[in-house]
Amino acid sequence: MDHVDVNGLRIGYERAGSGPPLVLLQGFVADGVATWRAQLDSLSDEFTVVAWDAPGAGRSADPPAGFGIADYAECLSGLVTSLGFPRAHVAGLSFGGIVALELLRRHREVPMSLVLAGAYAGWTGSLGRAVAEERLRFCERMATLPPDEFAAAMVPSMFSPSAPPDRVADFTASVARFRPAGFLAMARASAEADLTDVLGDLDLPTLLLYGDADVRAPLDVGRHLHEAIPGSRLVVLPGVGHASSVEAAELVDREIRSFLRERGERSTAG
Repeated sequence: MDHVDVNGLRIGYERAGSGPPLVLLQGFVADGVATWRAQLDSLSDEFTVVAWDAPGAGRSADPPAGFGIADYAECLSGLVTSLGFPRAHVAGLSFGGIVALELLRRHREVPMSLVLAGAYAGWTGSLGRAVAEERLRFCERMATLPPDEFAAAMVPSMFSPSAPPDRVADFTASVARFRPAGFLAMARASAEADLTDVLGDLDLPTLLLYGDADVRAPLDVGRHLHEAIPGSRLVVLPGVGHASSVEAAELVDREIRSFLRERGERSTAG
């Protein structure tokens, strides 16, 4: 894994392939590779695929106190610039989708298209203030647990009951490597964010991927984003839970590849 320094923070990332850039943003548990391993492998035949570790996760540094969603978006913009990409396709799972929308708000020139998988317009924006505060209190309690207990508490809500056990086990191992400071920073940023004002002005090609067995970002969240984002495409993933890029990797790969090909984006070798 490589890294760059952005705004004084070490940002780790994994890079594979060649072609138009596709930047992948993980959720608030696990790291970039554990979340997007299949996509790094499969999509790198046509795209330069980059999976970042958000500040506080994986091999990235922990953020300072008060680090909010705007700061995550600034770090992401800095990463894209550091990698020499004038623009990039951006795909975010869950919390990563919040970061992607904030990136669009602050740096409209960076994303070429958006893929939002099990994403929110912030917890407050999509779920309401009361639910956001309840989730944050839960996360604050979970952050006090030992790593294995933390993973055991968090992972079940990430998958459907039919998720392949080996994929769940690999993802769980990454979740158990969580760092409380980083996890809490992402949870607080998620809870505070309300990006509903961004949706109506979103004029980029946007693909929405939502599992109909997702208990964290239920399908209604995806439907609301679809209604609010002009020209967006909503794809329902049957029987799939929240961490769709892991549980239904082949289906997610196919949808992302098809979506980007329609944009005329592929490597000349693809």
